[in-house]
Amino acid sequence: MKPILGRYVRTLCLTLMVGILALVSVAAPASAVPYAAYLMDARTGATLYAQNADTPLPPASLTKMMTLYITFQEIQAGRLSLDSMITVSKNAANQAPSRLGLKAGQKIALRYLIRAAAVKSANDAAAAIGDALSGSPEKWGVRMTATARKLGMNHSTFKNANGLPAIGHLSTARDMSILGRHLFYDFPQFYNIFSRRSTDAGMATVANTNRKFLDSYEGADGIKTGYTNAAGFNLTASAERNGVRLIGTVMGGSSTPMRNQKMTELLDMGFKKAKPGGQTIKPVPADPEDTTTLVAQADDGTVDESLPEVESGAGKTLRLNLAVASSPRPQGRPGTSDVAATEVAVAAMKDDIAGAIAAATAEPPPPDTLQAQAMALTDPNAPDPNTVVALMANNVTVKASAPTQPLQLAAVSETLRPPKRNAPIYTDSTAQMAKVAAQPEVVTRVSTSGGLGWGVNLGHFNTRSEAERLLLKMQLVENATLGDGLRKVVERSGGYDANFSGLSRDDADLACRRLQARAVQCFTMGQ
Repeated sequence: MKPILGRYVRTLCLTLMVGILALVSVAAPASAVPYAAYLMDARTGATLYAQNADTPLPPASLTKMMTLYITFQEIQAGRLSLDSMITVSKNAANQAPSRLGLKAGQKIALRYLIRAAAVKSANDAAAAIGDALSGSPEKWGVRMTATARKLGMNHSTFKNANGLPAIGHLSTARDMSILGRHLFYDFPQFYNIFSRRSTDAGMATVANTNRKFLDSYEGADGIKTGYTNAAGFNLTASAERNGVRLIGTVMGGSSTPMRNQKMTELLDMGFKKAKPGGQTIKPVPADPEDTTTLVAQADDGTVDESLPEVESGAGKTLRLNLAVASSPRPQGRPGTSDVAATEVAVAAMKDDIAGAIAAATAEPPPPDTLQAQAMALTDPNAPDPNTVVALMANNVTVKASAPTQPLQLAAVSETLRPPKRNAPIYTDSTAQMAKVAAQPEVVTRVSTSGGLGWGVNLGHFNTRSEAERLLLKMQLVENATLGDGLRKVVERSGGYDANFSGLSRDDADLACRRLQARAVQCFTMGQ
């Protein structure tokens, strides 16, 4: 009887110990890595706060920011387009969740992979991009690491496109904030993807993993979340208030609420510390044509990705791939800088003289053509168009001499009259603004706006009049996409939001991209 009882007690104790170990293993990852945080003034890159900011940690899905950065480089260079069809690799199709559900051999437009990687944080979508552009996760990791060095991310090493756990796949809170700043300034035409609460990813409509923070923090418009058991809860966020933009990163959070709360505290502190106004110093983008990289090679010449993890690197030889991608002009000898500067100045003068002669001898366009009116409005020496019309009506014609000389007026015997037309090609912007301002402001609900439930936010302002003036100005500047939008000033805590509503999703996206190209900050809002 006693042996049986003893075995029962031992079995019970063993079961309890296994259960306790299981609980510890589940709870441990949240505290397995140290907490790290970093905050910068995005306008200058100046550090506002740092805690363990240069400690290498698993970045998890923050990795996808680098995959997207390189993808945007390829699109901007013209080697890819949003409509490029990507063939899904077997490796990408076998990635762990979160997933879009891609199948090996499937073809899908690049725009959908970008949306899935940025918004849903889909691992298969990011891997599909990396494999298509580089051929393998290993080669893609080498390219990601090389790009990181060009951006000044000196403590980051990447092994895959999506941030799933891999030996040596590490980054820091500072490096991820640097990457977030480059995404904002280097690719403003794509940045609004990070603020979408949901998007069409081709195979499904996906929701943003960061929507809780975007909805809860005023001025937040991105960028990326990340989570694995080893990394904990990570977030790189950007927010703008009163012309001050901050970018921060939290790594090693114990939960989503804790991570979001830490980011809120960081940004609140930053907005109190950073002052509005001042100069914006944009970062220098990485050159996608610069192929100079630091590559570890084995003695047989093959790329050895495991070398940094090999103890003492025994039996390996480090070679540097320093192939020169371009042949720059050698620097002049001391004392020749003045000569070089003179040569440049003479060449510029020759170009200016040739241009002036060509402009002076060129036949002027007919006075009733679009080209003539465009020249009249863009020529800094041209008189006011209304003055020209009045002079023409009084037997005076306007002749342009050389660009460096003032316009001359010559009397002619024949009466000249401006041609008739149904509508002016160019309209007086002041009169147009007054016309727009006179229109009654109509506020509609999304449910009654014909299904056009998308809009564009132009920022947060101290006074209602500032918001209204910007809305009027932007509706004139971007009339093609915002002309039918409804101007709405929404009062919020501490100020007023300037919004356009009643737009289609395509118009909202296009308008925001075009405004960002004009250095106007904005983000789209959807249903």
